[in-house]
Amino acid sequence: MTDLWTYLEGCRKDIVIYGMGNGADKIADELERRGLSVAAYFASDDFVRGQSFRGLRVMKFSEIREAFSNFVILIAFASSLPDVMARMYELDAEFEVYAPDVPVVGGAVFDSVFYEEHKESFEKARMLLADEESREIFDAILAYKLTGKLCYLKQATSSYDEVFEKVLNVDRYERCADLGAYNGDSVREFLKKFPKVRSIVSLEPDRRNFKKLSAFVESEELRFVECHHCAAYSHNGEMAFSQSGNRNARAGEGKGSVAVRTLDSILGDRCVDYIKYDVEGSEYEALVGSLSAIRAHRPDLLVSVYHRNEDLFSLILFLDSLDCQYRFYLRRFPYVPAWDLNLYAIAENRKNCVK
Repeated sequence: MTDLWTYLEGCRKDIVIYGMGNGADKIADELERRGLSVAAYFASDDFVRGQSFRGLRVMKFSEIREAFSNFVILIAFASSLPDVMARMYELDAEFEVYAPDVPVVGGAVFDSVFYEEHKESFEKARMLLADEESREIFDAILAYKLTGKLCYLKQATSSYDEVFEKVLNVDRYERCADLGAYNGDSVREFLKKFPKVRSIVSLEPDRRNFKKLSAFVESEELRFVECHHCAAYSHNGEMAFSQSGNRNARAGEGKGSVAVRTLDSILGDRCVDYIKYDVEGSEYEALVGSLSAIRAHRPDLLVSVYHRNEDLFSLILFLDSLDCQYRFYLRRFPYVPAWDLNLYAIAENRKNCVK
């Protein structure tokens, strides 16, 4: 299977990028590294106000159609909004459209070279998946990452309700940990979906998001929700951090700083039934920082596996190496590009916590 970047190197069509910002920068940088250039940038009509991006005037799509007769569209922003994704798929039905897979937190792009270097690890991780839907999603995500084709993202889409009905053991989650709590959206989800929940430990590093989380907890008088202004990590200390106020702020980047804590140091010997890890590329470090809790209590886990290309195999193999008798499921909710891809590690023959 020819990867997208190799195809673009030989297609001899004008490359136009849909979107501006960090994603467009990453794609344009990779194109330049390969000796390719961007012919134009465009945005939705409502966002075009005469601005420029990387030295080019941002155009409307109607202008793109007038200016170029043979072009390829590269989508350079992420969205889970139904109307925005519908527009992307409408473009894909009429034009040649790709959504290049660029790492959320850096590292090599997912091309044929990357795949061949890690092919054995991908195969081992796939074999560990517990059901056919997980394997189908795994295969579709690999095909998408190589080709950038939106059709594979459609194939790799799960039912939100099915995860709670058939994958998770919602009736046994009394004590939860929320690593990457954002503004309290996961707390709301736990309260709605886990009928027996009675304690939640939430970690959120961003100052503005933590303020929103704390305000929600206080307004709802959720005294059993314990909020910590820190990033989940493999050790206790302090790290660089950008207080951006969005979902994508991560430890290790930025001019500011934030406390980092292990979940083990916060929990002590307290039991935990369920842990959510969505920590913007620090999932491995956060897992290392909760190994004592995992080994002692074997909680079910949700681990985001889309921030780094290697996460799709490395985190599965790491958890399997712990020998905690986990069954692994892969599910992904609608998003362009391949975000919201989660690994669920479900403990077999687990006894309920007693502490």
